[in-house]
Amino acid sequence: MTVVGPFGLSVRDQALEADVQTGLAAVEAGLLDATKSDVPFITEAAQHLVRAGGKRFRPLLVMLASQFGDPYAPGVVPAAVVVELTHLATLYHDDVMDEGKVRRGVDSANARWGNSVAVLTGDFLFARASHILADLGPEAVRIQAEAFERLVTGQILETAGPRDGRDPVEHYLDVLGGKTGSLVAVSCRFGAMTSGADESVVDILTQYGERLGVAFQLADDVLDIASDSHESGKMPGTDLREGIPTLPVLLLRAQAEAYGRPGDLALVELLDGDLADDARLSEALRLLRAHPALEQARRDTVRYAQEARATLTPLAEGYAKSALIELCDAVVHRAG
Repeated sequence: MTVVGPFGLSVRDQALEADVQTGLAAVEAGLLDATKSDVPFITEAAQHLVRAGGKRFRPLLVMLASQFGDPYAPGVVPAAVVVELTHLATLYHDDVMDEGKVRRGVDSANARWGNSVAVLTGDFLFARASHILADLGPEAVRIQAEAFERLVTGQILETAGPRDGRDPVEHYLDVLGGKTGSLVAVSCRFGAMTSGADESVVDILTQYGERLGVAFQLADDVLDIASDSHESGKMPGTDLREGIPTLPVLLLRAQAEAYGRPGDLALVELLDGDLADDARLSEALRLLRAHPALEQARRDTVRYAQEARATLTPLAEGYAKSALIELCDAVVHRAG
């Protein structure tokens, strides 16, 4: 049994382990190749987050999904490079929108070179992803375009906020389906599709990815509050400090509005204040860690992970299916 990929995923079959390891190594080489430019500064900026590392969660899913067809098919690795380049591009843009200063343990691109360079570098990565995608055929282009539309729509909905009368928690879960679930779903879909898996298998893995993607982001929401060392390279409370809505905070606000408990109202007031002060942020984290809203957010994370796991039931038993199931457990463990 060997540990590979994010979360310490354990692979119990040597052939599967070799396929995954070889595939991820090829993806890494492909990312470096795709981010090279004739202009050295563009190469430096484009490879900034590639070289910073990361979980490579989406390429791992491409590799595992490809096991349901021919994992050596020529489109598998390029598809994995496409989804990771797209993800990386969104990180450059997200850090500009959120004024993030640190990403994956290094200075964010906007902190290092300014917003304009960060935005344009993200655009450069989108362009390179599209160039690779074109070789995968018109169906792949259409699927990626639809996913990217959902991703951007989710980002816009998050920025705009819920419309009048809409439950903020329901709105947020819709946002996550677009912002995160869409690209994770495409990772599974591309892996299965480019490997030549049956259409029914492609559909199952796409549904799995959609639910797993939401669970993955909800686990990040919990970690931002509960963890002493954030796995994404950000410090705990980063989302709180930047005023980014997360599920535990939205659940807290809903309880404060519904029941009007003085402690809840005081915590909401603290969160709405200036959290640039380290002492205020530490106090907010302390109170949120003890609040029932955090445990409810954990339960919601578990629910989405369990739904992801349940979608895999029709698939034939095997090491690849077991690895996908283990990823559900690993996402839950992150939020534990």
